[in-house]
Amino acid sequence: MHSGMNLQCRVELASGYISGSQIARVLSEDWCEREMYCPVCDSDRLARAKANSQAVDFSCAKCEQFFQLKSLKGWNSKKIVDGSYEAMLRAIRSDRTPNLLVLQYSSSWLIQNLVLIPRVFFAESVLEKRKPLGPHARRAGWVGCNILLSQIPTDGKIAMVAAGEPISKRHVREEFSRIKLLADLPPAARGWTVDVLNIVRRLGKTQFSLKEIYDFETELKTLHPKNENVRPKIRQQLQVLRDLGLVDFVSPGNYGMRH
Repeated sequence: MHSGMNLQCRVELASGYISGSQIARVLSEDWCEREMYCPVCDSDRLARAKANSQAVDFSCAKCEQFFQLKSLKGWNSKKIVDGSYEAMLRAIRSDRTPNLLVLQYSSSWLIQNLVLIPRVFFAESVLEKRKPLGPHARRAGWVGCNILLSQIPTDGKIAMVAAGEPISKRHVREEFSRIKLLADLPPAARGWTVDVLNIVRRLGKTQFSLKEIYDFETELKTLHPKNENVRPKIRQQLQVLRDLGLVDFVSPGNYGMRH
């Protein structure tokens, strides 16, 4: 990030009679166009997407990665509101989800936090279906969704700004590079990998046992009701995580986190 980040990430408020959410979107998109770099490659600029590009706000001309921006005043570490449930489900299943930038701003229009959620962490298990809009709503019957941040492992929530301070480009890109091989997995298989990685991270240990992961068998069965062989699947996914360089095999039935 450039000089705007060094001055407490200040965003200047434009004049005009528009709603707060519209102001936030205009200002955050303007800031990203001026200051954002690509977290995937070495490009120092993101380009604004064409008008009416569905779910895409920015793209990188060099690596052709796409980004969606969500600007929020409040910060909920468990979930954020997204758009159509069916549209998001289709995007996940066809591997067309963009990388997500979640920007939190203060009442004085200072950027407090900016988190990158790489596209490979969007599995069906991170979606929460909302209730249909009521019969008197303008879009009666429409069903939205929430993105469950709590279902995304820490590896998939890469800080670019934390407590008003920018994180170095080098660190952000290194963090993205660690997980980029997940993109080589087909979407259906990737969902299992992300869910097992989330459980491993939730243990909060540098070393863990297979038995400890088996303790989450019921939870994984709930997330993947069509699978009747959860324990073999857990073992398979730990092997996948090892092959991806995210965990290490220590001894039979024991693993360690790779940093």
